[in-house]
Formats: sequence, C-alpha cells, structure tokens
Amino acid sequence: MPEGDTVHQAARRLHTALAGHALTRSDLRVPKLATVDLTGRTVLDVTARGKHLLTRIEGGLTLHSHLRMDGIWRIYAPGEPWRGGPGHQIRAILGTAERTAVGYRLPVLDLLRTADEDKAVGHLGPDLLGPDWDPERALENVLATPERALGEALLDQRNLAGIGNIYKSELCFLLGTTPWLRVGELPEETAARLPGLAKKLLEANRDRPSRTTTGRPRTGQRLYVYGRAPRPCLRCGTSIRVAEQGDGSRSRPTYWCPTCQQGPTP
Repeated sequence: MPEGDTVHQAARRLHTALAGHALTRSDLRVPKLATVDLTGRTVLDVTARGKHLLTRIEGGLTLHSHLRMDGIWRIYAPGEPWRGGPGHQIRAILGTAERTAVGYRLPVLDLLRTADEDKAVGHLGPDLLGPDWDPERALENVLATPERALGEALLDQRNLAGIGNIYKSELCFLLGTTPWLRVGELPEETAARLPGLAKKLLEANRDRPSRTTTGRPRTGQRLYVYGRAPRPCLRCGTSIRVAEQGDGSRSRPTYWCPTCQQGPTP
C-alpha cells in the first residue's frame, strides 16, 4: 500500500532512471493527454510531495501522478520484459535510451505547468519526508478539529502529508490511543509526541524495501497491529481487533489493541 515512504522511494527510482536524459518515448494513455508528445524533452527532476509524484520536464512542464491504492511505476532496461500488469493497465510510458518508466493503474495523471504545481499539491500540509516539514504546524493542523477522530485527522493530507492507513494504525498504537479518540481528548503529552513519532516512523522506512515499525523485521513481526487481527498483541498478548473507520466511501480497515490503546472503539 503506497504511503509517504513508498512514494519517496518511487520518486528516487524514477529520478535515478530518468533525470538528465532526453525522452525517446512518450505515451500518456489517458484521454485528456492522448495527444501529448514529450519526446525530445529532458527530464529535469522527479520529486515526491506527500503521496504525489512530480516529474518535471524541460519546457516548464510537470507530469503529476498519484498512486492511491494500486498504482505503481516500474523501471525497465532495454529488452527487459514488462511485468507490472497487463497492457490495458498501463497509463504512462516515459522512455530514454537507457531506461523506460511504465506507470500502471495510475488513478491520477495530469500534465501542468511547473509554475502551477500548487494547483495539484498546494493543499497539502507539511510533508513528513520533505524539506517543508514543520512539526508545530502539523500538530496545529491536527488539533484544529477537536471533534474529529484521531485516525481520520491523521489520514487527512491537508494536516500532514504522508500518512496512510498502515501508519495511522501503527502510530495510534505507539501513542497508546485508539483511532476513534477525538482529537480534542488527546492528552497534552501524547499530542506533543505525535509529530516527532510520525516522522520517525516514515524516516526509518524511507530506504527499506519492506516496511517495519517494530524494529524486529527478521522475526517476521514487522508491524504491531496492522493486518494482525486476530493474532495476539506483541506487547500484551490480547487479540488484535479490526474495524472499518471513515465515511464508507472506501475500505479503511483499522487495527488496534483493546488493552494497550485507550479510548472509544466501534
């Protein structure tokens, strides 16, 4: 599941493969971009902003993509078979003489002026892995809606950018609160820990191929609660529980330990 750390890894791979090279192939397979041809233009930079990818291209253009749940960019060498999915799932192809980047199942793909990138990402809060990270502002954003459930506030990219459903569950476990606790009921000391702990989790995984929050990846116990119901809690042995959280518009399975975490539950 792509979250901030995964997207930053994708940006790094794309930047390494494409930046500084002229495009020899350009194929954007969405109706609004079907006639766009970027061939001959040099890729200048690929960077992540929260869960968004910005591929900056010569001529003041930015290709904006978002992976959401299922999207992925794959990099291939010349002659290497493409294995990211069937051809009808390909949404973008950016090729150079040495590498080809193929975007599969991209739910968001737009081309905009680089000067207008704020139209795509200007709404985002401080990026946990970006140069704009501001823990004080991030906490202020979260606390601004005291009636909101903590889990929902953490997923709101306008508050702080980079947390997805996995980190939401893991962060709430480490804070000792359920994701349904209202933000306004967070103990002051717990709230103060939130930004630093969130950043620590994502930074620890930005260079790892497999995400872990426990520090025990070799034991197979990579995560404390996410995906572990009804197995026993790694701390207390209580069965981990799972329930949906959100407005029902998408599946948001949320995991917690009823002993280690305090607060309301469904």
